[in-house]
Amino acid sequence: MNQTKMMHEISKYLTDFTQFFSPYYCDKFGKLCMKSGLLDFCVMGGGFLRNTLEYLNKNSLDIDHEGRKGPYDLVLTCSDLIVPKNVRRTKLVLVQEGMTDPETFLYYIVKYLRLPRWIASTSTTGLSDLYDMFCVASEGYREFFINKGIKPEKIKITGIPNFDDCVSFQNNNFPYKGYALVATSDRREIYRYENRRKFIEKANKLAKAKQLIFKFHPNENISRAQDEVAKYSPEALTYSDANTDHLVANCSTLITRFSSVAFIGLALGKEVYSDYPNEQLKRLLPIQNGGRSAYNIAQECKQLFGYL
Repeated sequence: MNQTKMMHEISKYLTDFTQFFSPYYCDKFGKLCMKSGLLDFCVMGGGFLRNTLEYLNKNSLDIDHEGRKGPYDLVLTCSDLIVPKNVRRTKLVLVQEGMTDPETFLYYIVKYLRLPRWIASTSTTGLSDLYDMFCVASEGYREFFINKGIKPEKIKITGIPNFDDCVSFQNNNFPYKGYALVATSDRREIYRYENRRKFIEKANKLAKAKQLIFKFHPNENISRAQDEVAKYSPEALTYSDANTDHLVANCSTLITRFSSVAFIGLALGKEVYSDYPNEQLKRLLPIQNGGRSAYNIAQECKQLFGYL
């Protein structure tokens, strides 16, 4: 939904174009895997796909599955881990979705052996070089991606929707305040290792005397996650469908691992614990521009066509 909402927000400033929206998709063998349900753990299937289609229909947005009505003059996407062949001959704009995964040994294998980027997950964001422009969250991220080998001339510092007006999240109706919030991940669901018992016990210590609240990742096995919290942190409250941004805004301590919500916590002055050093995250922190990032990205898109 983060990707979907970003694309929708940008589209509001590109009304000169006839617009169509498509859930993320792939070609050939990947397409067969998607149809068989093997990719239901990622954005191309399962609950992610259903939620995307529900959002598009609810907002009366025209849908073109897999871009079949193309070719198009312009394509925007939040990921280049897979770039379908039918969008490679048009102007392509990549928009940073949020925090990228850490650069593990697998990242370097994929990068230097030129293996499919999706193998190393979002750590390989930007490495395709199949786009005309890459819109990023901040000056810190510009340097971050240049160090990965991405061409500086393709990078535009625009800020990114959903993370550029964190103060607005403080206007909410969530009933609790001043608690320790744990934002969990779906690492196990995407076949990454996580010791959830160890993570919960760490959260218990970091919370100290504060009420502990767990907000589960939407892709998680919720019943399993709830059972684990009930066993190792029985006094904690749990939520699976509450607004995460609002929960972060109302907490005093935020505990997570590799989640972009750490940026929201830092932008709002929360005590943040994650698997990244806070000094690094502060350098990367998305620009807080009062929600102008979508407009900035749209303006950059128009410049591709000489409109500005």
